[in-house]
Amino acid sequence: MTTNNKEAFRNYLQLEKKYSPHTVNAYLNDISYFEVFNKECFEQDTVERVNYSQIRSWIVTLVDDGVSNTTVNRKIASLKAFYKFLLKIKQIQVNPLLKHKALKTEKKLQIPFSEKELVEALSRNSIPEGFEEVRDKLIVELFYTSGIRRAELIQLKYSNINIGNGTLKVLGKRNKERILPVLPIVLKQLQLYVGERSLLETMVDGDYFFLTKKGLKLNDSFVYRLINSYFSTVSEKVKKSPHILRHTFATHLLNNGADLNSVKELLGHSSLASTQVYTHSSLFELKKVYQEAHPRNKK
Repeated sequence: MTTNNKEAFRNYLQLEKKYSPHTVNAYLNDISYFEVFNKECFEQDTVERVNYSQIRSWIVTLVDDGVSNTTVNRKIASLKAFYKFLLKIKQIQVNPLLKHKALKTEKKLQIPFSEKELVEALSRNSIPEGFEEVRDKLIVELFYTSGIRRAELIQLKYSNINIGNGTLKVLGKRNKERILPVLPIVLKQLQLYVGERSLLETMVDGDYFFLTKKGLKLNDSFVYRLINSYFSTVSEKVKKSPHILRHTFATHLLNNGADLNSVKELLGHSSLASTQVYTHSSLFELKKVYQEAHPRNKK
């Protein structure tokens, strides 16, 4: 990949597609790995001029090395985006991945927490004390009651909290803003956190709402460990993560009668198709109720 094309592609992803720095780096890294492979196997210094058989060889090598189909598909998606971009700026005439079909992958079932598990987890610190306990409980409450993404929670600014209106403004994927309502019970917890937060001795990253006790912005691993730890004593599920709480939020809303479009808006999805992945648990619950209630199933 020439330096000019690399920088042009980076700018395209950042400025036009509005991808996050993490996503942009992932795209560029995938292309760089293919570049190394292409040079070693085909003695070709540039990936701008390749044919599908070369890419296919890379796919076979990745699979043979034990790379999952999901990861392979992601890497090829990065390449496909790059070649689409080169086509757009007229650097190539044909996209070598035009007729490529993604590898088949097994759909992993995301198992949400039960309502009982949530009650048990949140009652563990029913009256939190001190900055860290108050903050941690609020984070769990917000994940469960708003469906906020981990990155959105970390990036939440203090100025985006409107206690008077009981709302918070979230900056989602591709810089799309949405307003999320805060339940009264969570608003009380939020006000408690604001009070504890104001007592911090230092605020290095004071613009951000959620901080460590040293006044620093939270990071991904901190939030993941927090959620994992919070649910370790109440759930035997293998995966206990912020995303499972987001999944739980959507599933519990659907189970209790919320319509799909409303859940879509709350989650910040651009299409209904993205929200429909959360309906399987709702359908499972519906099937269970149906089987228990229908007279034909009692004979």
